[in-house]
Amino acid sequence: MAAAAEPSPIDARHFRTVLGSFPTGVVAITCVEASTTPVAMIVGSFTSVSLEPPLVSFLADRSSSTQARIRARGRFCANVLAADQERLCRTLAARGTDKFDGITWEQSPLGNPILPGIVSWIDCMVDDVIEIGDHYLIVGRVHALHTVTDKTPLLFLRGAYGDYFSNAALVLDRLMDWP
Repeated sequence: MAAAAEPSPIDARHFRTVLGSFPTGVVAITCVEASTTPVAMIVGSFTSVSLEPPLVSFLADRSSSTQARIRARGRFCANVLAADQERLCRTLAARGTDKFDGITWEQSPLGNPILPGIVSWIDCMVDDVIEIGDHYLIVGRVHALHTVTDKTPLLFLRGAYGDYFSNAALVLDRLMDWP
């Protein structure tokens, strides 16, 4: 059997475009540093890993100072953002230390921020961190979780935010060749 040929280099922009055609949920990962300073980052890679034990995970860029702070704290809360929370998403995704100015939040059982108006939250202790390429896969052991509302979650697709209904309508329009 012949050895597999080395893959051709993949253009980063093309890679992002192709992978961006798959919708992802938008989740705010939060924690509180020892100084009671709330910390947050936005991810589109949150997923369930295991039922027994209950594990979830997300990917974070290795260069992110926020992921380093979350890992150092050893716990986080995954806040599933609602479709009407794009502004909150953009605020928490911005660089800087004043992300939480004007944002009220409740404390999770582990002391992490639970954001207002979200769909659900999952409170975790960091269980494992695996370096993969230019990211860390951060695995959390679930300690508590709750569905807050039946609102539709915020999605990210093709470089834009939306929800299931607006994205479904866009797809249907294209399939039916409607204007």
